[in-house]
Amino acid sequence: MKYPRVLLKPGKEKPVRNAHPWVFSGAIARVEGQPRDGDVVDVADAGGAFLARGFYNRQSQLTVRLFAWDEDETLDGRWLRERIAQALAWRQRCTPPDTNAYRVVFSEADGVPGLIVDRYTDVLTVQLSTLGLERRKAEVVEALVDVLQPRAIVERADAESREREGLTASQGPLWGKPPAEIEMVEAGLRFVVDLRGGQKTGFYLDQRVNRARVAAYCQGARVLNAFAYTGAFAVYAARAGAEQVVNVDTSAEALALAERHMTLNGFDRPQDEYIVGDVFQVLRAYRDRGEAFDVIILDPPKFAHSAGQVERATRGYKDINLQALRLLRPEGMLATFSCSGLISADLFQKVLFGASVDARRPAQIVERLTQAPDHPVRLSFPESEYLKGLVCRVL
Repeated sequence: MKYPRVLLKPGKEKPVRNAHPWVFSGAIARVEGQPRDGDVVDVADAGGAFLARGFYNRQSQLTVRLFAWDEDETLDGRWLRERIAQALAWRQRCTPPDTNAYRVVFSEADGVPGLIVDRYTDVLTVQLSTLGLERRKAEVVEALVDVLQPRAIVERADAESREREGLTASQGPLWGKPPAEIEMVEAGLRFVVDLRGGQKTGFYLDQRVNRARVAAYCQGARVLNAFAYTGAFAVYAARAGAEQVVNVDTSAEALALAERHMTLNGFDRPQDEYIVGDVFQVLRAYRDRGEAFDVIILDPPKFAHSAGQVERATRGYKDINLQALRLLRPEGMLATFSCSGLISADLFQKVLFGASVDARRPAQIVERLTQAPDHPVRLSFPESEYLKGLVCRVL
């Protein structure tokens, strides 16, 4: 099949040849044919030689999202099923038997731009964030049903990424009759996923390995779990023998589910606290009262949504880490994270260094953390590595 062609400017072909999946509008010299937004196009170098194939959308700065570098490769139902099956095979290898929730497809990292699929036992949550896939939604659902055989599929669209493609938010059932919530198991612990509300696709699956790593420092500790959401870090800490866990979040509904998770896992802990409030203000209030903790976990939402927000985001990261460092006892542990893809691991470490200097609390990095193996990083697409974490021992 012959597709419309997008020809690049001279010297702009190297990233495409190296299998980076994004073509920005500024790299395009001209378009041959009359592709509609969402159509499949071929990308060629300045001389007209084929480079790759992808989804076209003039409404986005990422004008072409590439999915194939073989001229014989065609986007159809068979192609979708093969990509999903290939992604599933890895998740089945990297997910332990005591866990039944994981990310099945991770967009460009798995070679399917704009498709994120999370599995919670036998229910799938899906994000479609490219116009090309949105126009093929029925084919995507059919392929997911064929490969994964779920009980139901729920769309949980990321409004931010859809807006960049000129799409509106979209949520609701795509196949079957999904329940309002479902119980999942992670590392033998039970959690409830709100399939209609909640954040992201229902649960922060990317932190699975990190929850276990941080819990290793929590035995006998007083733990502050900031930006607690539904309390997954807290449940792991309780199982590890934490003396007390103080959970702080702006959402009363999330904290109610966090307390429910404790009960669901058999932890009757009247000493734990659930504080509804702004973490920035709560940390200062604890400082003013002379509170102290043995372990502090900082897992905030994304602070930088665009390049223009990076400076403001770094100030926010510095502020919360500065306050946390002041609240830790000597030999205390700080587990701090950033899920902002625009904040590099190097920049995040520099921000933490600045907080350490201003707090006059020297610290050592004892672990570097990243996203779980079901969120793999494609070597040709470093942007797929977005989660970074540091575990620091405060001296």
